[in-house]
This record gives sequence, C-alpha cells and structure tokens, in this order.
Amino acid sequence: MQTLVVFSHLRWNFVYQRPQHLLSRLAARWRVVFIEEPMLHAQEPHLERIKPCPGVQVWRPHVKGDTPGFHDDHLPVLQQMVMQAMAEENVKDYWVWFYTPMAYPLASEMTPRGVVYDCMDELAAFKNAPRQLLQRENALFKAADLVFTGGPSLYQSKRTRHPSVHCFPSSVDAKHFARNVPDHPLQAQLPHPRVGYCGVIDERVDLGMVAALADARPEWQVVMVGPVVKIDPASIPQRPNIHWLGQQSYDDLPAFISGWDVCMLPFALNEATRFISPTKTLEYMACGRPSVSTAIKDVVEPYGHVVPIVSTPEEFVAACDEILARTPELQLRHAKALAEVVARTSWDATANGMAELIAQADQENQAAKRAAAAPAVGASRPASAMLTEPLVAARRAVVG
Repeated sequence: MQTLVVFSHLRWNFVYQRPQHLLSRLAARWRVVFIEEPMLHAQEPHLERIKPCPGVQVWRPHVKGDTPGFHDDHLPVLQQMVMQAMAEENVKDYWVWFYTPMAYPLASEMTPRGVVYDCMDELAAFKNAPRQLLQRENALFKAADLVFTGGPSLYQSKRTRHPSVHCFPSSVDAKHFARNVPDHPLQAQLPHPRVGYCGVIDERVDLGMVAALADARPEWQVVMVGPVVKIDPASIPQRPNIHWLGQQSYDDLPAFISGWDVCMLPFALNEATRFISPTKTLEYMACGRPSVSTAIKDVVEPYGHVVPIVSTPEEFVAACDEILARTPELQLRHAKALAEVVARTSWDATANGMAELIAQADQENQAAKRAAAAPAVGASRPASAMLTEPLVAARRAVVG
C-alpha cells in the first residue's frame, strides 16, 4: 500500500487538530492525499492542490453551487475531479480514509485496498447536520475494514456497529506545548489573573458560562482564542474583560496558554457535546496550566482527578478562585500530576498504533484477494474472499 486518500469535512488550514496531527505523522509511512469538502461559488469547477507539509497533498475542490458540504448536487463533478486527479498523480494501491460519511458516495468509482472510518465526532448531533448523514454512516460501517473513535464515549457508542472498532482518544504533542516561549503579543498587555480558552467557538461552548465568569470577576481577563463558526457572531457576549482574539496558528498556542492562570473547558451539556473528547484538555496540561471543565464525560472519567468538574457558573468561579489561591507548593504538586498524565500519551504513539492496524488489515485483505483469485479445484470460494471483493456496487447505491 502506497497512499491514504482521505475525505474530510474539516479544512487542513482550519484549527490544527486530530486529522492534521495524525496524517502529518502517517505521511512518513504513506503518501497522504487529503480531500476537503468543496469551496462554493466558483466561476468554473476546478481542483486546487496544496502541499502543507512533507508527504501530504491537500486537494481543495471548487464548485459552482452554493450548497455546503459533500452535497448530492456536487457529487458528479467532485467524483470526476477526484478520479482525474488520482490518475494524474498516479494514485494506486491505496486505502480510503473517511472523516465524514457524507463523502462516502465519492468512493463509488474507487477500488481501494481497504477503508478506514476515523470517527472523531458524532457529526449527526452537530448543528445543521445533513439529513443523509446517518444513512451514509450506516453504509460506511458496512464497507469499512477498520473504525477508529476519537474517545471512550464514542467508542462505547460505536463498538457494537462493526467487528473492528478501536478507541484512539485525542492525544498531545508534549514537546510543542512545553516550550519556554514569551507571552503572546496579543495578550501581553492584559493584566492578571487571566482565564483562557482555545478552540472552535460554536454551539458546543456555553457562552452564558463565559459571560457569567466575566461578570462575577470583572478584574479577571477572559481570553477566547479560536474561530466563531455556525453561530451568529452577534450572539457572543461582549464585556470589557472578554477578549475575542480569533483563530490563531497552532505554533502560537503555547504562547497564549502559558500566559493564562487558569484554562477553561466551558462546554455546554447538549447533544453536540455528548461524545466529544476535547484535544485542548491535554494541550493545557502539556503547558503545565490548571484547567476547569464542565461535566464532559471524556474529561470527567480520565482526568477528573486533576481537572475540577463544575456544573454552574458559581461553581466555575469558585473552582478558579481555588486554583488562583494555591500556594507554590500546591502548584508544583499539581503540575507534576499533569505531567504524569501527559507522559502516558502522544500523537506519535497514536499514529503508530493506527498504522499497525492498517498494515495488518492490508495484509489480510491481500491474502484473501490472492486466495479468491486461485481457489482450489472444486472448492467453494472462501467467505473472506467474498467479503473483501470491491464494494463498488454497494457504494454506488448510497447516493441519497
């Protein structure tokens, strides 16, 4: 196997998170082609090709229409673009990797050696989820050789739907966040105490909690780093001590986080957050910073011993007060506990674990293919051979 062809609803230059961490590492082993959902309102359809890092090529389709995502309206032109580009780039002997089931019909003309579904979120629970998503996910489960999940909650939700589901929670690049860097210029003039958040700001963030914190402690500076998406920007609370700094680069995150006295995980408890496993939890820890979280299951169960869990704005403020009142001895003890958690995981180890499962499944698929091509005289065809035949016909049926 030479190439991973990846379909993603997230753009490579969006918030640097699970797909970029994993695929930039897997690119040391296989070439990675990362196909984003289309950009809209193009004069003519075309495929933009970008090389963001060694071994990774991003294909960004541009289409004429105005319907977002991997919508049915775009499928014919997207499929033509992808297949033509694969021929031009000599993409052969490949696996297909999906981050979104919405792209699944694009595999109808492909003959991959295997299929991976890396389920990093319960996308059907997100705001404005496409109506076809669940149907396409059901079909993707039938076609996939391997299913990875982004956290324990998702694993429990998906483990009975496929015979080979593997839990790979979000991890961290500890060296990146442990760097001794100066305060970021965008916040350097802000006084302390500072309470900060980094990540996507959408329906999963409890903006009421953020506003209540700012109101309860007007002398604290609340720093919000990340893009505002899927919600009305006018709905975000405006206060003199809340600072909305927008999307920042992954390279700059240590400079922001290291300058905060307390880090926040102020997630709402709703359908969109039921299965999330926030990457920023470990990133805060790798910077050695304490954090406070609402009762997100994948924070409570692995990290509740080092991250205070709260339910109300009053509890959030009280937890921050307690952290700010810690003695140097208690701060050192807590930092040591955080370091012990971080030391048990890494994106390198996660990517290696996934790669080994793919390599093993690929060997099994190829062995079954060889067995199917040369059956013993008078013998019936092995069930494994029939299961690993190209799924083109089934994929073609999934377009609704």
